[in-house]
Formats: sequence, structure tokens, C-alpha cells
Amino acid sequence: MKTKLHIFKTVAYYASFTKAAERLFISQPAVSKAIRNLEESYKSTFFLRKRNSIELTDEGNVFLTYVHRILSVHAEIDDYFLSSRNSQPRDIKFGVSTTVASYVIPKVIANFRTQFPQTNFDIKSGNSETIETLILNQTLDFGITEGKDTHPQLQFNKFVKDEIVLVTNANNKRFKNDVVDKKTLQKMPFIMRELGSGTRDIIQSVLKKHQVPSLTTVVTLSSTEAIKHYLYYSDNYAFISIHAVSEDLLANKLKVIDVKGFAIERWFYFVSRTGYQSVLMDQFEDFSKKNYNL
Repeated sequence: MKTKLHIFKTVAYYASFTKAAERLFISQPAVSKAIRNLEESYKSTFFLRKRNSIELTDEGNVFLTYVHRILSVHAEIDDYFLSSRNSQPRDIKFGVSTTVASYVIPKVIANFRTQFPQTNFDIKSGNSETIETLILNQTLDFGITEGKDTHPQLQFNKFVKDEIVLVTNANNKRFKNDVVDKKTLQKMPFIMRELGSGTRDIIQSVLKKHQVPSLTTVVTLSSTEAIKHYLYYSDNYAFISIHAVSEDLLANKLKVIDVKGFAIERWFYFVSRTGYQSVLMDQFEDFSKKNYNL
């Protein structure tokens, strides 16, 4: 019920099912279903559906007043019972995609255990597709992935913004001023992640958007670390998360090649099944957002 009320509040605020879905990182049908269920439960019509807009009915405005009060009480309960040190769980289990597992989540967990040393972590890692499948089949309740926020059975909350940059060996002098154009990309030898990798998926999506038909893949590897170590000994190229190469750039092992008119940005997302609620997940998500900086 709390989730449905939150959806209702968001729809009322934006006066739009579409904007509410975007804000909540769930599908528009899921938003519509939640509102319809509330209306059926209370035998009322809360929104007037017009051709290009919606607006609250008189009953909807009254219901919104109650929703604010109920969600406020929920927040007070959470603050009272979940804010003490002793309320922290003994065990946290979740899944993370490969890039997040290697370069993002270790810092978060280290900070968490500094404050709450009694908490143990059980973390499953794999590519984004694998982690999301484990969440869907309920092997895991939640995770952090680098995939797209498009699966109707999953809900996504933004965690950390990422940029995927083109990198090569720091001694590679092939391109003047370390700048290339999109046409040149197709002729360069690339090292790529495996199929199912969230990084590979977003790269291919952006390439398609920029009308770059394909890259010349000479080697496929199953981890970013393997790709980086390959680049230490070759003049090939790879698109890699900035989170993964920041130390290599400082150590002058790798360097960034700028691509004219081309950028790959994405988010890492907290992922759970649509409609899934968990105080534990909310606590850890809130802590992670407050305690991670690139």
C-alpha cells in the first residue's frame, strides 16, 4: 500500500502518468495499474483523464490530503525505529554487475562497515543481465546494475552517474592531439566485453544512435580488469567506465581519446522487482547515495 500511495502522490504532483513513471523509474502501465487499484479499492475516481492531461477530482484532492498524512507517519516510524545504530542488520545480501562490483561498491561497503562493523555482506557479481535475472527469479531481492531502466518487471532508482570513455595505452601516439572522429572509430581495433554486459549494451545503443554501424572487435574479454591489462601491452582501444580507469589515468598507464561529437553517459541503478518493498534495501540505498563520490 505504501508504494501505491507514493505512486499516487507522484502522479498528483506531476499531473502526468508518464512523468510519474519516469520519476519513479517504473513503467507507465505499472503507474496506471496502481492508480486504478486505488480507485477500485476506495470506489472513487481520483483523476479526470483528458486527451493530453489529467487532473485531480474533488475526491482525489481529499485522498491526496490523507496520502500526505499517511506517508508522513510512515516517515516518522522509519526515523524512530531505523535511525539507531542497533537497528542495522546483521547480514545484507544483494547482487552487483561487474563494473560496480570492482570499482564502486567496495568503497561503499568499507564506509558502511566502518560505521556498522557488526554487518556482514554477501555479494553476488556478474554481468547486468545475470544480476537482473537473479532478481526476477527471486534468488536476489535487489542489486546494482549498469543496464537500461526498461524492463517492465523491474524498478530502477538512480545511484551514480557514469561516463564510458575511449581509452588506450598511454604511449599510443597514433592520433594527433588524441582526438578522433566517429568515422575513424570503425577502423580502430577494439577490445570488447562479452554479450550480456551492461557496458557493451549501452555502447552499442549509443553507436546506433550516432549511426556508427559497428566497431572492429579483435578481442572479447569477460571483465574490465582483463581489458585494462590487455591495453597495458597493446595499442588497441576500449570503451571503459571512467570509474574503472581513474587510477590508471593518474598513473599514466592509460589515456583518454576524445571522440568528436560523441559521448556515452549512463547511470548505475539500484534494481528490484517492480512493487518490491524493503526497509533494508531503502536503508542501504540511502547510505550508498550519501557515501559514494567518484
